Amino acid sequence: MILKGYKVNLRKLKKSDAVLIYKNANDKDIERFTTIPFPYKLEGAFKFVSKSHINIRHKKAFSFGIIEITSNLLIGIISLDSVDLVHNNAEIGFWLGKKFRGKGYMTEAIKLILNFGFNELKLERIYARVVSINIISQNILKKIGFVYEGTMRKSFLKNNRYMDDQIFSILSKDFKNLKN
Repeated sequence: MILKGYKVNLRKLKKSDAVLIYKNANDKDIERFTTIPFPYKLEGAFKFVSKSHINIRHKKAFSFGIIEITSNLLIGIISLDSVDLVHNNAEIGFWLGKKFRGKGYMTEAIKLILNFGFNELKLERIYARVVSINIISQNILKKIGFVYEGTMRKSFLKNNRYMDDQIFSILSKDFKNLKN
C-alpha cells in the first residue's frame, strides 16, 4: 500500500526501515514531544515495525513510513492510531527526522493520511493530541484545517513532569471542503 504525494509517499513499513527509524527517532526533540523514549534503541524500532504489521492486519492502527521521493529514504513516521471503525474515528500521530523539518514534508504527509482515513477507511473524525509545548505541530494542524477542541490537563507523565495535551480534530466534511 502506497499513498503517493509530490514530495513524499507514505508506505507500509518494512523490516529494513528499522535502522532509519532508529537513526531518525533517536533525537531529544522527538522524545520531548512524543512518547518515544530517549535514547531510542534499535530493537525498539524492530518491535515497532513488527507491531505495525499486526495492527494493520487487525485494522487497529495504520503506521506508514514517510518516504522522501527524491532520495527514496524514510524520513519519519505517520500513523492513524486507536482506529475505531464502530464510531469511525482515529488519532493521528507523526514525527519527522530533524534534518527534514521545515520543508513541507509533514504537511503533505498529513494530507495524504487524512485522505486515506476519510476516503478509504470512511472515518468521520480524526483527532490529534499534541503536547502543549509543541507549538510547531499545533500550527501545522491548524494550517491544514484541524480545529482546537480543548486541553487535557496533566494527561501524561514525561520525565517526572506532568504534561498537558492540546486536542485538535478535523471532520470528514471539513477535509473535503479544504483546498489541497
